[in-house]
Amino acid sequence: MVAIRMFSVLLLGLTVSGCASIETATRNAPLEVGSLEAPAVSVDVRDIRVSVPETLRVSEANAYLPAGDIVWRGDPPGNRYEQVKAIFEEALQRGTATMTSGHLPVVVEVEVARFHALTEKARYTVGGMHGLHFVMQLRHAETGALVGKPELIKANLRGFGGQAAIEADRIGQTQKVRITDHLANVIRQELSGPDGYVAANLWLGGLSGQL
Repeated sequence: MVAIRMFSVLLLGLTVSGCASIETATRNAPLEVGSLEAPAVSVDVRDIRVSVPETLRVSEANAYLPAGDIVWRGDPPGNRYEQVKAIFEEALQRGTATMTSGHLPVVVEVEVARFHALTEKARYTVGGMHGLHFVMQLRHAETGALVGKPELIKANLRGFGGQAAIEADRIGQTQKVRITDHLANVIRQELSGPDGYVAANLWLGGLSGQL
C-alpha cells in the first residue's frame, strides 16, 4: 500500500516536510530501503474528511445501467451528494475506530469519484455491481503535510438481484447496510494491512440466491 509504505520511510529518519520529493511505490511493488523491505507502520487517525464533488452527475433513471456517476436508491429521494457523503463518513468512522494509538498522526481525506449502486429495475431482476470508487489521501495531522500520494481505490461490491435482494432486505441486509459495511472493511484493510485493500475478482453471474 502506497501510504503505509511511505510511513515506514518517515520513521526511518525522513521528515514529513521532505516526503514530497520521495517516489512512492505502487501497491504491488514494495518500497525498499537499502536491501530491506520497509515494514508497515500503524497510524493514529485524528480526523476524517469526505468530499463528494457536485461535478459528479446524479441519475434518477430507473434503468438497468443508467448513465451517471451517482446512482443511489437506498435512501428516500433527496440530496444524493449528502446521502453518499454520510455513508462514507460512517464507513470511515467505523473503519478507523480502533486506529487511535499508532505511530503516525494522520487525517484521512476521501473524495468520492463514483457511487453507482443498483436501481430498482436492476435490484429486483438481474442484480449487478455496486461501483464504489474513491480517492484516498493521508495528511499529517499536526503539520498538514501530505503523506504519500493520492490513491484511487475501486471497492466494487456485487449487488443482489431478484429473490436474493428481497431476502436480503427482509433480514436487514439492505443496499445501504451492505455498502457501508463493505466500505468500512475496505478502509480498515487499506490503512492497516501490509498490502492494503486488494479487490476481489468479482463477476456478475450467479448472484441469485447468494447471501
